[in-house]
Amino acid sequence: MILLRSLLFNACFFPWTILLVIGSVPLLFVDRQGIRRAGVAWARGTIWLLRIIIGAEFEVRGPYLGGARLVAAKHQSAFDTMVFYILAADPVYVMKDELTRIPIFSRLARHQRMIIVDRTAGAAALKQLLREAHALAADNRQIVIFPQGTRTAPGESTVDAPYQAGIAALYQLLKLPTTPIALNSGLVWGRRSFIKRPGKIIIELLPEIPSGLSRVEFMRRLEDAIEPATRRLEAETEPQRTDAR
Repeated sequence: MILLRSLLFNACFFPWTILLVIGSVPLLFVDRQGIRRAGVAWARGTIWLLRIIIGAEFEVRGPYLGGARLVAAKHQSAFDTMVFYILAADPVYVMKDELTRIPIFSRLARHQRMIIVDRTAGAAALKQLLREAHALAADNRQIVIFPQGTRTAPGESTVDAPYQAGIAALYQLLKLPTTPIALNSGLVWGRRSFIKRPGKIIIELLPEIPSGLSRVEFMRRLEDAIEPATRRLEAETEPQRTDAR
């Protein structure tokens, strides 16, 4: 049953995504807010498909994200790359440049001023990240970054996927508050996984980390906020997923 539901979900999700991408092309010639609204529709439509086809629930814990800030989120699933369209007022993602090889998507991302980083460029990539983020913060946007730099599996140790220096550099340059995000999306929609499982995706917005801390203290507080909360969410919802199999 899970395999059949996953097949049906993917048969709906990919055409839905392609339809929205193609339908957004005319918006390249108008204000970028039209593409942002298309992103909201993409996220809400995907949540609806997960609920109707897979039997997955969705819960947000914490306030809506507004104003200039850093948003540092755990990253377990492709789901995380869309959900901030409905959690934040005007989000901008820090994304890897491999995603810009997707036809049309590259133009849409650039029109929204997403920060596209070449992870092989070393110091030059970090300088670009800081320069673009500074300009976007001045526009009162929420800068969403996955501090481990990649998707991780539920329960995966930070030894295998450590927190990267880019988030600390952004924090020190921008002097903005940071909202840590814990989530458990990988239990429903695993990384590189065709299978989608019943369960509850929980996104938890944790207490804000104020600006002005030292680099070491910031990184300690960020990891100490996200990792235990993520493990708690995984433990809370794992029995539900097991019962639903």
